[in-house]
Amino acid sequence: MRYIGALGARVICDNIPGLVSRQRQLCQRYPDIMRSVGEGAREWIRECQHQFRHHRWNCTTLDRDHTVFGRVMLRSSREAAFVYAISSAGVVHAITRACSQGELSVCSCDPYTRGRHHDQRGDFDWGGCSDNIHYGVRFAKAFVDAKEKRLKDARALMNLHNNRCGRTAVRRFLKLECKCHGVSGSCTLRTCWRALSDFRRTGDYLRRRYDGAVQVTATQDGANFTAARQGYRRATRTDLVYFDNSPDYCVLDKAAGSLGTAGRVCSKTSKGTDGCEIMCCGRGYDTTRVTRVTQCECKFHWCCAVRCKECRNTVDVHTCKAPKKAEWLDQT
Repeated sequence: MRYIGALGARVICDNIPGLVSRQRQLCQRYPDIMRSVGEGAREWIRECQHQFRHHRWNCTTLDRDHTVFGRVMLRSSREAAFVYAISSAGVVHAITRACSQGELSVCSCDPYTRGRHHDQRGDFDWGGCSDNIHYGVRFAKAFVDAKEKRLKDARALMNLHNNRCGRTAVRRFLKLECKCHGVSGSCTLRTCWRALSDFRRTGDYLRRRYDGAVQVTATQDGANFTAARQGYRRATRTDLVYFDNSPDYCVLDKAAGSLGTAGRVCSKTSKGTDGCEIMCCGRGYDTTRVTRVTQCECKFHWCCAVRCKECRNTVDVHTCKAPKKAEWLDQT
């Protein structure tokens, strides 16, 4: 449905857990945008899980928990910093896309891309439908930041900073798309518009920001950050920031929000984070021989069918051993 009645919107918004008063107001006033926010949430969660698929912490979601990831979000860690950034970016991306696709009544194409402009290839005319990044950023800032702006503590300052990093990351990857006009496509005249890049580019960028995140402490007045230790570099506006060191995520630790790595699939040959030595935290791994059935030797037959054979492939699957009871008993 494209329209949700005022009463229906109020009931829906009042039953979304974790929203603060300002967020509920925006939800009730713009129910169609909230559908885009929901789509954005699914997209950024998938992206988070893609980026950390080979790591001990792999962005696992928890059912019936409004924080999505549980107690891991209580620690001001670099994982929390990434989640705030990627979630903010996901909201911007989803709303911006919905605007230009005509799915929302309050926004459409970017109204600021008009007239003539130029780039390294020469002059061009703005035309087509540029993605409305301005509206996407503005609404995402109002909605996502509302929870933090009620508070005046250091964690709120950290979250607001990382939210902004996520929003600017989407803007960073706007691309210029053009159509040529002229004899035989000679491109003597060009019509161009701005378009969102695939969200994977934003995810890849924020993952690099996660790797280079800066540990900070809040200044005494609580208005800014300073390096956590002497000799550490200062954080810039594009850096993700965090306060607390992360747990190792090796064993189940409910207090820290760690699910542990017991049962996780690992690579016997990799020396990276997906390798059994790192993923299993030195506990060793179990090996199971599995037979997989896949389609192979597919051929096209006129007209119009594709016929394939079934191929069986036996592979070894390695999974991390569980810790001995004494190792995790005190952690739960």
